[in-house]
Amino acid sequence: MITVHQLEVRAGARLLMDGVSFRVGAGDKVGLVGRNGAGKTTLTKVIAGEALPAAGSVSRTGEIGYLPQDPRSGDPDQLARDRILSARGLDDAVRRMRAAEQAMASDDPAERDKAFRKFQRAQDELDAGGGYAAETEATQIAQSLGIADRLLGQPLRTLSGGQRRRIELARILFSGAEVLILDEPTNHLDADSIVWLRDWMKSYKGGFIVISHDNDLMSQTVNKVFHLDANRAVIDIYNMGWENYLAQRETDEARRKREAMNAQNKAKTLTDQANKMRAKATKASAAQQMLRRAERLLESVEGERQADKVAAIKFPTPAPCGKTPLTARDLSKSYGALEVFTAVDLAIDKGSRVVILGLNGAGKTTLLRILAGIDAPDTGMVVPGHGLKRGYYAQEHETLDVDRTVLENMQSAAPQLTDTDARSVLGSFLFSGDDVHKPAGVLSGGEKTRLALASLVVSAANVLLLDEPTNNLDPASREEVLNAIRAYEGAIVLVTHDEGAVQALEPDRVLILPDGVEDLWNAEYADLVALA
Repeated sequence: MITVHQLEVRAGARLLMDGVSFRVGAGDKVGLVGRNGAGKTTLTKVIAGEALPAAGSVSRTGEIGYLPQDPRSGDPDQLARDRILSARGLDDAVRRMRAAEQAMASDDPAERDKAFRKFQRAQDELDAGGGYAAETEATQIAQSLGIADRLLGQPLRTLSGGQRRRIELARILFSGAEVLILDEPTNHLDADSIVWLRDWMKSYKGGFIVISHDNDLMSQTVNKVFHLDANRAVIDIYNMGWENYLAQRETDEARRKREAMNAQNKAKTLTDQANKMRAKATKASAAQQMLRRAERLLESVEGERQADKVAAIKFPTPAPCGKTPLTARDLSKSYGALEVFTAVDLAIDKGSRVVILGLNGAGKTTLLRILAGIDAPDTGMVVPGHGLKRGYYAQEHETLDVDRTVLENMQSAAPQLTDTDARSVLGSFLFSGDDVHKPAGVLSGGEKTRLALASLVVSAANVLLLDEPTNNLDPASREEVLNAIRAYEGAIVLVTHDEGAVQALEPDRVLILPDGVEDLWNAEYADLVALA
């Protein structure tokens, strides 16, 4: 059970919400919604105990499972399987059993007996936590989320950001927590995994709070909706499912418009009458009463909700370049004994549009990082062409310095900008006033996306390398990114699960990983996008 009482939450000096109270317990399946930057991620951090509120209180009873947008927890040398098992404290028992098994092969009888006793104690702990059935359950959850068996035996440090996030999601689902807090749980999942997650959440007996821009997930799983209104710094609570919530929002908005119009008409009539009466001294007092009535009328109605602001996104005019600004030859990459991809050849011509497809773990992000010059290939080389200017958007926002402010990140990306120009660009991406002085590390996923996109806008890049650029975005902001992709005149190499992003790109070529097969784009490949 989570109980929130009179909560006040701020981001720096900016008030995000005030006087917020609610409860979430078993059976409460809450969709937390609101525009990017409204404070949804900040609220979930406060609820989970990862951050402190400015005022008010949060009480928690029972176990809480929290999936942040950017999970970086866990020992990087810990095996992925052990990370999942640690949710129930089983990882240590399994580790000790493995060590005891090795020691039981000793030639020393005393050493074997000692190892056997250690093995038995560890096995008893494992049995108390569900035994081998729990291990099987953890493996089944991982497989359902698209985590291959080979990844479960790898240290966390060898996994991509998307793989790490799926491991953390598997850990939370395996935990058996009474209430889950899930921030964009479908990020980095393929279509089959998303369908499985929806079904899992529908049948879950506990409670959860979920932030998601996946309409299907919300419509099929939630029975309550908390709408965070950034303009009023409050949460509107709807004790109904998603479809009814959407209909109620439309009804409420229509009612507000009617009430506001009626109040304005009545207030205008009273004001006009009062202005006529004020000319006569004998009626001045009555005129003042009419004006006060008009003011009270206008104050008594809630009025229309202000439209949510959306960042105006336009990718840069590409700098002049040669016919083929970027070429990759015979690229391969492995992590230890794990071969990711081999013999990848790719020529990015001026203005070309390439989409990279492949199952999770096929190396899509790794290839983009190599093309961006961030990682080195094991074999082969990346050859910059004449006039190449790369712009890289990283799905995990690694290009942002989390210890520097929003403004400092922008000035680092575009040193040629004056302070005024940098603030102007940031303003168009909805960073204004004190927002520019916030450390990038405290931004929500949507805010980090906006900052990373703002850095691209001022880059003059002629080759954009985009890794899941629509993740964490509300529908209006996503549409802005899609429009920017459509209008961009330079070359784009895109990795995405978003079918709409591929449609906006209108690719001329496709690269399939891990085999490195390149082909001309055709409509049949569109069916692979959501599965990739």
